[in-house]
This record gives sequence, C-alpha cells and structure tokens, in this order.
Amino acid sequence: MLVVAALALWIAPADGYELQLVDPAHPVAPLVHISGKRPHPGNGTIYFVDVRQRPARLIERLVPWIRASGSSLVRSPPISSTLDRRLGQVEMSDSQKIAPFVALKLLGYHVSERSAGVNVLQVEKGADAARVLRPNDVIVAVDGRKIRTIAELHAVLGGKHPGDRLKISYRRGHALREASVTTTAATGEPKRAILGIFASDNLSVRLPVRITIDSQGVGGPSAGLAFALDILQEFGREVAHGHKIAATGELTLNGQVLPIGGVKQKTLGARRADVDAFLVPTGDNAREARRYADGLRIIPVENLQQALRALTTLSTKS
Repeated sequence: MLVVAALALWIAPADGYELQLVDPAHPVAPLVHISGKRPHPGNGTIYFVDVRQRPARLIERLVPWIRASGSSLVRSPPISSTLDRRLGQVEMSDSQKIAPFVALKLLGYHVSERSAGVNVLQVEKGADAARVLRPNDVIVAVDGRKIRTIAELHAVLGGKHPGDRLKISYRRGHALREASVTTTAATGEPKRAILGIFASDNLSVRLPVRITIDSQGVGGPSAGLAFALDILQEFGREVAHGHKIAATGELTLNGQVLPIGGVKQKTLGARRADVDAFLVPTGDNAREARRYADGLRIIPVENLQQALRALTTLSTKS
C-alpha cells in the first residue's frame, strides 16, 4: 500500500504549480549567425542562462527535499499553457530583434525600428485594468511616455509600486482613448507593479546586416543582454577580455537592461558552467544573485554601455 501511495503521489500532478529547474549556462556564439561574415572568435566567451520549467508533481509540492537541487516551486501563471508559451516565444522574438539593433547602433551602423505599440492579448481577471482594456487594444503611452515595445512598458512599470495610478493611452480600432488604472502586485513578487495584462508587440527593425539567432526553443526576454554582448564581440569589439562571462537581462531599444525572473536558477546555472562573472540587472535581481553566488562575481548593470565598461575592469585572465 505504501508503494502504491508513493507511486500515486509521484504520478499525480500538483495542479496550479510548476517547478523551475537549473540549466547550466550556454555559449551564445553557436546560436548567432551573421550573413556574409565569418565568425570572429573573440577573446573569451559570452554565455546566456535560462530556466527550465515543467509541471510539478504532487509529491514535489508535499515533500520539498525530493525536488531537484536548486529548483523552486512556483504557482502556474493564470493563463492557458498555450498562451504562456506564445508569450514566451513573442518575448524571445523581440529580444532577437532588439539585441542586434542595439549592438549595431552602438557600432555606428545605420539602423531603424518601427512599432505600433503593445497589443493586449488578455487581461487578468480582478486586475483594475480589466475595467478599461480589452483584447486587441493597443497601448501606445503610459503617463505621457511613448510605448513602442513590451520592454519599454516593463521599464515604466519598473519605477512604479503596486497600487500606483497610471494614465494609459490606447488605441481601440481607429479611436485613441485615455484612462487611469491602478497597478497590482505580480504573483509571488509583492513589490513589483504590473498592469495585469498579457501582451505582445509588433516590433520590426531594419538592419544593414542580416543577423539571426537560434533560440533553440528557449522563451522569454532575458537573453537580450547576452545576445547583444556576443554580437558586439563577433563584430570585433573586445567584450569578454579573455573571460567566460554569463549575462542576463531584458534589453530595450535604448540599451537599458531590465529585471528578469528566475534569478536563483540562473545564478546556479552560471556557477555550473564555471563562468568568471555574471552580469545581472541592478536592484533586486543583483541582491538575489549574490545570495546564491557562492564566490561567483556578480556585476550589476543598468545598461549595455555600463556592462561593457564593467567588463574592462576585470583582471586579465592568465
């Protein structure tokens, strides 16, 4: 009977919960393909980090010590798994556009971008925004600040607190509307303000060089900083200075580095890859990374330029 009960607990899902798992950091260079250009080996290696996630089993919820080392039990997002995957793919797609745009602009190339704003896919039930926004609305400004991408929306919300009032401008059909909404707290992150919407954007960029990035099925926006650093290095810019550098952070069109999730697992993944330093967004992300660093050098950064300056200060690797 005990064996049957244990087997049942192992098979049964923990409805409403997922397990975040550690994945060792991966080199970026094999994923980046630059048309008509031979790969530049550079001096050092840039790594990106991700978090593997799967539905939790009931026994993993009830018996913490049975979970994989470094894993975290989190509540599932309040949306369908299909929409969740779609959002992750959209965010990764944006980072694959933004990173080359920012890197080539920094190198002096002529680049351009166009975006119609942030498209609302779904509004979370109970969020104040549900009074105002509907699927297919397009957010174009928040508190008078133009919003071109989800990353820019995240940047505005990053300076707010749950309960703050915001004035949003949005387009519904051909009509431009305005409304005030109150932010709410993100699930599991009581200090982080969100609108309670699930959204995508229609960002397009024009580059003088064709650059493609193979995400290998990884979703989300957090590889943006690592992608940009590697592209710079492949174009001959000295970036890693002979070191193994892991990086995480959502990148905006102006090169700002925004906070991301899963910092615990990403820090452990960087450690497992035996990198020399880990670039992370400033603030709570950096503080959490230091909790799990165990000797790994953590470098907080606010933007791409600061990341490049910080890397020049690393001692020469013997």
